Amino acid sequence: MIFTNARLIFPTEIREGLELVAHEGKIMAIREQTQARGDEVIDLAGNYLAPGFIDLHVHGALGRDTMEASAEAFRAICDFHANGGTTSLLLTTATAPLETLGGVLRAVRDCIGRRAQPSRPTGAIAGVHVEGPFISRAKCGAQREEFIQDPSPAGVQQLLEYADVIKRITIAPELAGALEAIENFHAHGISISGGHSYAWDEDARAAFERGMRSVTHTFNCMSNARRRGVYRVGGLLEFALSEPQISCELIADGHHVSPTLMKMLYRAKGCGGICLVTDATAGAGLRDGSQFSLFGNDCVVEAGVCLLADRSALAGSAAQMIHVVRTMASKVNVPLHEAIAMATQNPARAIGLDTKGRLAVGADADFVILSPELDVLRTFSGGAEILCGQTA
Repeated sequence: MIFTNARLIFPTEIREGLELVAHEGKIMAIREQTQARGDEVIDLAGNYLAPGFIDLHVHGALGRDTMEASAEAFRAICDFHANGGTTSLLLTTATAPLETLGGVLRAVRDCIGRRAQPSRPTGAIAGVHVEGPFISRAKCGAQREEFIQDPSPAGVQQLLEYADVIKRITIAPELAGALEAIENFHAHGISISGGHSYAWDEDARAAFERGMRSVTHTFNCMSNARRRGVYRVGGLLEFALSEPQISCELIADGHHVSPTLMKMLYRAKGCGGICLVTDATAGAGLRDGSQFSLFGNDCVVEAGVCLLADRSALAGSAAQMIHVVRTMASKVNVPLHEAIAMATQNPARAIGLDTKGRLAVGADADFVILSPELDVLRTFSGGAEILCGQTA
């Protein structure tokens, strides 16, 4: 399969005059454009060819939620987000009893093992992001406070039984037992993200020293500088902004974080320090006025935003990855190739997906074709076009 007449998006530039050759799910060559013809030649008519997007934080879509623990729900979520250009994602849990989380993790493991998505490869599910229950009650957001707990050795061990499918876990570093848990999860190859946290600067530093290398939905449900006695001390936010090795999730849906804050993050972290995420919940893709549940919390979609039913807090987003890429390009004035890197190369690096997130020989043939207006025209996973349901 030869993709020709396209503008290829690399992390550092956009190039014309090249064609990309894919075979058996891999990129075999990127070369000067030829006069290739035949059934296997795809003329992209001058549109963009980018790596498929990688979303590290996806709860749901179209009324379906990861917590349903069913292959049908997982498939609906993956198909909806594929229409927004996502070819790999982490199904993300909500704060719940550990036994319930175990059921979700078993379902994901089974789904991946059985290749349970007949419409396309299950490579879309890269694993699970466990968000809670090891978080702060003071920064719980739309998570259910009654299920929050400190990370006891027994609780950590319960989750480590699923270390093969857990790729990322959000932990509040200040909790009792958190530092030992971070060290343990890190030793098992799980990406540690600080979040839903009221941590002081020194708590964040201690977590960093034990393996934390990212923070969850920067600016949201996160401690910032405040007084301790007569002194002003940084929180998790300031630590993340100041530490070059920390990667920052950003929900750039135009609602969670203002353009000024997004610009500030970009100035502090640069292109390489930001991972765009949707944090999409079951309300994504539903019409305004639709009601949905976030593991028992009643929520509503209103003006394209997901809210708790009492309108007291945001409840994730209604976005697809193409929406957050567009926001970075249009509202923050980030160069397009950098916005794409934040949605591809950076998240792949954050969770160790070595063959994804880039246009390079030997990488997986996961692509998204974009118009000049940044509409998703086609999505390919493992070299096969994804044909699925509706978009937002």
